[in-house]
Formats: sequence, structure tokens, C-alpha cells
Amino acid sequence: MTRRDLARFWLALRHMLLMLALLGVMPVQAATVRVLQVDGVIGPASADFILQGLEDVGEVEAVVIALDTPGGLDTSMRQIIKAILASPVPVITYVSPEGARAASAGTFILYASHIAAMTPATNLGAASPVAIGGMPGGGKPSPRPEDEGADKADAVTPSLGGETLARKATNDATAYIRSLAELRGRNVDFAEKAVREAASLSAEAALREGVIDVVAVDVPDLLRQIDGREVALPAGKRALQTAGAAIDTRVPDWRHQALAVLANPQLALVLMMIGFYGLFVEFTSPGFGVPGVAGAICLLLAMYAFQMLPINWAGVGLVVLGLVLMTAEVFMPSFGVLGIGGIAAMVLGGLFLIDKEAPGFAVSLPFILGTAVAAAGLIFLAGTMFLRSRNRPLASGAAEMLGSLGQVTVTEGASAWAQVHGESWRVSSPRPLRPGDRVRVTAIDGLVLTVEPLESDHGSPS
Repeated sequence: MTRRDLARFWLALRHMLLMLALLGVMPVQAATVRVLQVDGVIGPASADFILQGLEDVGEVEAVVIALDTPGGLDTSMRQIIKAILASPVPVITYVSPEGARAASAGTFILYASHIAAMTPATNLGAASPVAIGGMPGGGKPSPRPEDEGADKADAVTPSLGGETLARKATNDATAYIRSLAELRGRNVDFAEKAVREAASLSAEAALREGVIDVVAVDVPDLLRQIDGREVALPAGKRALQTAGAAIDTRVPDWRHQALAVLANPQLALVLMMIGFYGLFVEFTSPGFGVPGVAGAICLLLAMYAFQMLPINWAGVGLVVLGLVLMTAEVFMPSFGVLGIGGIAAMVLGGLFLIDKEAPGFAVSLPFILGTAVAAAGLIFLAGTMFLRSRNRPLASGAAEMLGSLGQVTVTEGASAWAQVHGESWRVSSPRPLRPGDRVRVTAIDGLVLTVEPLESDHGSPS
């Protein structure tokens, strides 16, 4: 090796050592994990929040859904699951904090996630679909042919009516959660029991039976345990690099909180009543403006809430019919027939309002009865005030001047002026008038009052 070659070697070695030193000094950018806090029923608001959180995830290593829910709507749950299955980054559903649960729809979301995790002292399960009034036949789930004592013929050929619909819903939910369990390689048997038998498991039991992947005390512990795990994404398999990752926690903003408040059938029912009565007051007493504006806003908000919910529009129609009948009682007295019919229609409409009973979306019977009684009370109050106002004498306008008493103040030839209701009016009379005469208004012609003097002022008995 010549001296020139040796110099080149040492120069290259020095450059390499310098690069290694720079790499040791320069900080390596840590991965980012997005955490979505979901607390409460699964509905349109929570679905929109999760879908929004799964967007723009190009620089995100994974998305963690910190879940605590009693369940929710089937449509919202399926929207969330579709977004999870199509997500370009791993989605980890983490049931937290301690004491939380992933019941009903939460169990489906947990099964659909790439990694399922729970905090100690949490539970999952009880994923049976529940129709209004529970399942027919005493609330028993549809038997499977392989179950001991099950009637195979009945399982193959269910009876018609509500029981058939209940079995269809149960079988559909069972097939759906089984497919998710098979996709993620989780316990299929418990998935089916969670739907058919409303079975539940604690966090430790779920880990032991292969329902979940991890039990972690908090999010940093979760990220440390899942670091290096391989998950299957639509684009292929990917190993997680979450140890020491930066945590970007997101909570629902004011818009999602407002959506959660609006997506309540009880509030929607109240808003519809306020809107109806506001427009009724505006149409019967035009000119004020506030009842009409407030009523229109409340009615539009009610319609928006109804379109987000699994509403039975026949129930909405019955509620509207009830309000119309109770209002008609004021204008067409029917000895209570229309009013009682309106209350009955409103109660029935409230019972039929929601297609399926879900946690946080049921309309209770006491609330429906209270609302109907309040509506009837408002109608009764309005009717009473209307009848009283009809019997009162007029207090303003030209018609109110007829019959009013006044006193002549000035006479100038054929013209005269009189004080009526504290105002000075030009008056005319077929009989001569003198200052101080008391007069009664008999007619109005523009700004001139036609009056007649009281008989007592002319020396005759009145």
C-alpha cells in the first residue's frame, strides 16, 4: 500500500467516525400514538369522533381507542368497525380506566380491532341485540340445534312474527361477531356466547381465554407490551414500534358533545313539542316573533336529531297527531274527546318512537306520560286563557271607543271638542252642546267622534 492509499484510508475512516458521532448526538424522532377517548354510548356522535380520529394518520404509528361504553346503536357500531377494518394504521381498542366496560357494541369493536386490550377490573360482553320490550317468548334467546334439549325443528323453522325478527337479529349479530373473531384469531366460542347468552368476562378471564391480547395498567404500559407485535393491515403485515412513543390524546370537542346531546330521543321529543307550540302561538298571535323563531329552530333541531336515530316514523306521526288533537280541543270543544284522544296518541307514539332499545337511547314510559300530561296542561291553560279573553271587553282600537263617556271642553260655533279617555277629540252631535256637558260616543268617522249628550245634562232624567 502506497503512502497515498494510506492517506485516503485514514481520511475515509475519519469521515466514518465523524458520521457515527453525529448520529449518536442527533436525537431520533419518536413515534406518535393517537389516543381517542370514547366514554358513553356508541351513537352518531361517538362514531363521527372515531372516524375523524382515524383520518390523517400518515405520521401516526397506531391509534388507541380508550373505550368505556355500555353499548349503543348497531348502525354507529358498524360504521366504526368498517373504519377500523379499512384503517391504514393499527387500531388498538383499550378498555379503560379501571371499572370501565365494553358491553354490547363495545364488544364488537373490541373484536374488530387489530389488538384488544383491557385494564384490570374491567369487563366485556353482554352483546345480545335487544328489541323493544325484550325478546319474545319470555326473553329467551333462540336455541341452537346443537344445544342440549333444543328443539331442532323449531330452530330450523321458527314461528312467524316478533320471534322470527328477534332470531334474525340474533343470528345476524352472531355471524358478524364470529367473522370478526375469525379475522383476528380470537376466541370464537365466547364471541357467540356473548351474543346468544349475553355472557361477560373480566379482563383477566378474557386474557386467559384468548378474547383479548393484553392486560395493561395504563397507556404507556400498553404501548410497551405491544411493541414489536405484528399486525395485518390492508397493505400487508406491519410490526409495531410503540415503546416510548409520544402520546397524542384527543377528546370530543364541542361539536361532538353537542351531537351527543342532540342524539337523545327524549330531548328530540321535547324539542318537537316546543317547536310545535311555538309555531302555534306565532300563528294564533302574529306579530310578536319570538315564539315563531324559537319554535322553528327547535323543530329543525328535532328533525335533525330524529334523522340521526333509529326512529320509527309512525311513532313520530302519532306524537304529531296527539299534539294536533289536543290543540283542536281548544278551538272545537268536544267535551274532552279530542283531548283524551290526543294524549293517547302521544303516549303510543312515544312508545313506538325508537325502533330498537339501546343503552342511552330508550324513551321511558314515565317520561312519555309526563310529557303528555305537560302538553295537556299547556293546552288546558291556553284554552282557559282564550275563553277568558273572549269574554273580556275590548281594551283598544276604534271599536273600544263606542259607548265611552267624555266631557265637552270647548264649543266654537258648530264645532266642539271633548275630553274622552284623557284625549281631546273633535266631536259632532245632532243636538247643541255646551262646555261641561257629559257625552257618550255613538260613532266614529275618521278623527271625528259622533256623540250624544247625556239626558241628565239637559234637565231630564237619564
